[in-house]
Amino acid sequence: MAQVLPAERDLRRVIGDGDAIPDRKVEGLTDHDLVELYRSLILLRTYDERSVVYHSQGRIGTYAIYWNHEAMQAGSVYALDEDDWIFPSYRESAIGLLRGMAPATILSWWRGHPSGWWNPADYNLASICVPIATHVPHAAGLAWGKRLRGEKACAIAYFGDGATSEGAFHEGANFAAVMRAPLVLFCNNNGWAISTPVEDQTRAETLADKAVGYGMPGLRVDGTDVLAVFEATREAVERARAGEGPTFIEAVSYRAAPHATADDPKAYIDLARVEQEKRKECVGRFEGYLRRAGILTDEMAASTRAEAEQAMRDGIAAAEAEPPADVALVFENAFVDPPASFAEDLAELKRVLGE
Repeated sequence: MAQVLPAERDLRRVIGDGDAIPDRKVEGLTDHDLVELYRSLILLRTYDERSVVYHSQGRIGTYAIYWNHEAMQAGSVYALDEDDWIFPSYRESAIGLLRGMAPATILSWWRGHPSGWWNPADYNLASICVPIATHVPHAAGLAWGKRLRGEKACAIAYFGDGATSEGAFHEGANFAAVMRAPLVLFCNNNGWAISTPVEDQTRAETLADKAVGYGMPGLRVDGTDVLAVFEATREAVERARAGEGPTFIEAVSYRAAPHATADDPKAYIDLARVEQEKRKECVGRFEGYLRRAGILTDEMAASTRAEAEQAMRDGIAAAEAEPPADVALVFENAFVDPPASFAEDLAELKRVLGE
C-alpha cells in the first residue's frame, strides 16, 4: 500500500541559503538546463507583474496573480515531455508560455476576447479551468486514455489547496489511482483558498497525507525551490510512465500577493509573514543559486529580463490590435438548438452596446 514516506514529511529542498544550508545539485541537469529554467522563471514573473499593471490600466479584466508561484510552474513543466498534457487552473494561466504560446493569446483570454482561446491539441494544453477542481477528472480521464492506448505520455493537473476540499478532486484522484492512470496531481498549497486558511479546510497534518487514502505516493516539496519541484515532478513522471499510476505532489509556499486583482487580503492575511516570504521569493532564490554556481552574470540577468519585457509589450499590442469580437458568438455557441428568445436578447445587447 502506498504511503507518505517519513522522509517526505519534511519539505524537499535543493537550493540552500548561501550560508548555513548548502546547495545541492540535481542529477541530470546541465548548466544549459539551469539557464533555461531561469528564462522560464523570468518570463512567467514578467508576465505576472505586467498583467497586474495592465489590469490597473483597464487593459485586461480581473486577473489571478501568481507572483512567487513561478517555481512550481517552471520546475514541473521542465520535467515533462512535449507529448505530456497540462491541465491548468486560473493560477497557471500563463503556463502556455512555456509551451511556446504567444503572450497575446493569454492576454486576450483575460480580455474576454475569442482570440484568447486555442486548440488544446496544438500545445497539449487544456483550457484554463476557473471552477475549482473540475479539471482533475478530465486530466484523469485523458491520462487513463493514454494508458489504454499504450502511449507513454502522462498528464499533470494543477490546483490549489482549496481544491482538495472539492468533490471533483476526490473523484478524479480515486479514479486515477484505481485505473493506474499516468497522472501527476500537483497541489499548489500557498496556505489560502481566497481568505480561508488551510487549517480551516482539513484536519490532515499535511495535504500529501490525503494521497494515502487513494493508494498513491505523496511527495512534499518547497514550492519556491524550482529545482526541488523539478526533481519531485520528474520522479512522479517516471512512475507514471512505468505504469505505476498517479502521484500527489504538495508544493508548499505562502501566498505573498492578493488572490486576484479584485481581492484585498489585508482583512485576513498575516502581513508580517507576507513581508518575510517576499524576502525569499522563488526567482531571487534561484538567481542566488546560479550566481553561487558561477552561471548567472549581471549581463545575462539584464538581457533575459529585457527580452521578457519586450515579449510582453509586443503581446499587449497584439492583443489590443484584435478587432472587436462579434457578440453573437455568445449566443451562437451556447446551445445546439437555441431558444427563440435569443434573437431578441442579441438585438437588445447590440442596442445597449450601440451596434
